[in-house]
Amino acid sequence: MAEPRPVIITCAVTGAIHTPSMSPYLPVTAADIVASAKEAAEAGAAVLHLHGRHEETGQPDQSVEAFRRIVKPLSAATNAVLNLTTGGSPYMTAAERVAPARDLAPRLASLNMGSMNLGLFPMLKRYTEFRNDWERAHLENSHDLVFRNSYSDISHILKTCRENGTRFEFECYDTSHLYNLAHFAESGAVEPPFFVQTVFGLMGGIGTHVDDITHMRRTAERLFGADLVWSALGAGAHQMRIAAMVAASGGHVRVGLEDSLWSGPGRMAKSNAEQVRQVKKILERLGLRAATPEEAAEILALSPTMFDKKGAT
Repeated sequence: MAEPRPVIITCAVTGAIHTPSMSPYLPVTAADIVASAKEAAEAGAAVLHLHGRHEETGQPDQSVEAFRRIVKPLSAATNAVLNLTTGGSPYMTAAERVAPARDLAPRLASLNMGSMNLGLFPMLKRYTEFRNDWERAHLENSHDLVFRNSYSDISHILKTCRENGTRFEFECYDTSHLYNLAHFAESGAVEPPFFVQTVFGLMGGIGTHVDDITHMRRTAERLFGADLVWSALGAGAHQMRIAAMVAASGGHVRVGLEDSLWSGPGRMAKSNAEQVRQVKKILERLGLRAATPEEAAEILALSPTMFDKKGAT
């Protein structure tokens, strides 16, 4: 009997879209982010996708020090792969967003593969009261927000991280982003395997219909063939449905409070680990299993050491 296929579970712990007023369970302080990430790893997440936040207001914080407060204790507490965002917040420049990956030299970092209109303002229909002044503006200002990820921005991030040996989770929000990645692959700027995280359900990106998912998968397979390591996430209420579809189709999965605050209809997730356990059960019922951090590192061809000698540890 064949061994169950290992599926990488990525957990995106806090992100930069949801605000503290939206959920009492969203980790904001470094201590809470570390505790939530550690619990998610213990529940079965092989990769921890990390953002920083301001200790008092919960506003996205892409400073190196904000990430150091998370990375140092996590690297000591878990062997899960630490994946530092270079997406940061859509209101930040590429130079600001790459700083933590530049200085802390992770084995894995995220990289957005194209610009997009990013509409957060529909959340104002659900959330009307906020504890911090920045939260309402964060959503309202997205009426006029272009999340910039130009060819120059992408090149800058790739060049900045090259000496670290950092590999990337390539976040693709629409079909054009897959072709942008193919451009950088053909030029030799990135090397296989390509860990492609297809993102479904954010306003401004591709939708969540089964045809959208199939189209992105087929396009990625055609462009990258055997060099593709395909993963996907569904935003909001679509999270677990898309995870099940993608896992059943041969892909890897991403969950976490960055992508959805919910664990079911009308039921808030009380932790990242709750979502990890939920998707792990889905995998097991499909005859699959959660990959270990060591298996994830092998699948993604990551370097054997977590950080270089730039002082992250």
